[in-house]
Amino acid sequence: MKPDLTINPALTRKILTGFIKSEITRVGFTRAVIGLSGGIDSAVSCALAAEALGPQNVLAVRMPYKSSSPDSLEDAEKTAQGLGICLDTIEITPMVDPLIERDREMSKLRKGNLMARSRMIILYDQSEVFKGLVVGTSNKTEILLGYTTLWGDMASAVNPIGDLYKTQLRQLAATLNIPGSVLEKPPSADLWLGQTDEGELGFTYEEVDKLLYLLVDQRCSMEDCLDAGFEKDFVEKVYNRIRRSQYKRMQPIIAKLSTRTVGNDFLYLRDWGT
Repeated sequence: MKPDLTINPALTRKILTGFIKSEITRVGFTRAVIGLSGGIDSAVSCALAAEALGPQNVLAVRMPYKSSSPDSLEDAEKTAQGLGICLDTIEITPMVDPLIERDREMSKLRKGNLMARSRMIILYDQSEVFKGLVVGTSNKTEILLGYTTLWGDMASAVNPIGDLYKTQLRQLAATLNIPGSVLEKPPSADLWLGQTDEGELGFTYEEVDKLLYLLVDQRCSMEDCLDAGFEKDFVEKVYNRIRRSQYKRMQPIIAKLSTRTVGNDFLYLRDWGT
């Protein structure tokens, strides 16, 4: 079985802009707030939100740390200018450094999580100032692999790109008004100097997206994936990452005591009364 991750960008764009407008306006809002990193994921979310709600109704926030790449800041600015959306910059260094100084042996992972969660504090604060909902920027590949920070970049009110694999998101991005420097740069969370997503993961998005498509979308077994030509170690590594990170994709599990438990028997539909 040969995985085919080709999408129809025009149809995808129509569906996702409709999703953003519907989900934000149905709860009484007309605006969106998005963390704009200078990378392709946040650029796509910004472009879709600007098209759905109008550029004047989208606030993009740059949130650099002292080690953040100047190129990322410049790319974020070029993206915002090209889309005509509002742009603000709030430095997170004064928030993060006091915590890092408490433990000089702090790992890169802990530092990265601190940065991600500090940025989400800022976005939700700005959502109150701007009166807009926070729009997510995590793609399907990251979500399935658990390559995200719980209550950090995973936190949002709506996520228009969460069902697009990274390779599919790139197809969509090529049709949007996004700077070439953003489209071409290696994916990075920009958490420390020289950090790249694929370097951390140990494989490319193109490789893993094909495998994820078989495991998740096609419900293939591990044996099927081996028959499709994937290495056993790679299949097991990806399968285990999906399994171990399931808790990140769920609301906290509530211990059941009553006949109707929130998140279990009581599932309040988002569209009740709208």
